[in-house]
Amino acid sequence: MESKQKNTLLTALGSGLAGAVALNVLHETVRQFVPQAPRADLLGERSIKKGYESVDETPPTGTSLYVLAMAGDVVSNAVYYSLVGLNPKQPVLAGVALGLLAGIGAITLPGPLGLGAAPTTRTNATVAMTIGWYLFGGLVTGAVLSRWQKR
Repeated sequence: MESKQKNTLLTALGSGLAGAVALNVLHETVRQFVPQAPRADLLGERSIKKGYESVDETPPTGTSLYVLAMAGDVVSNAVYYSLVGLNPKQPVLAGVALGLLAGIGAITLPGPLGLGAAPTTRTNATVAMTIGWYLFGGLVTGAVLSRWQKR
């Protein structure tokens, strides 16, 4: 891989990680204080349980399950948000678009995937926060990439 391509990929992944961490910090902080806050942690835990059960294994519980869910959430969101690098000329716009799409996915996909819809759709406030927070993560990603490109 050429040095410029490698640098572009690492920059995109790094900015995606920044957006994913920002999103998770927001989720995990606000859910401690706001009852209507989205519960992405529950979706992650349900997803892990479902995966383990699909191969007839006993899923982890308690803190182990939570840590796996958070790690999976950060990694998957970082990879997703790193797609911002596909539009390097307008990374903030790309980040906003990715965040909006992720938010819409977070409210429409859990139910059909068998993870339950309530963690992201139980109230209108929950829906608004879900979309807004993923949008925030995308915006952080785009802003970080934009800043790094100016160096």
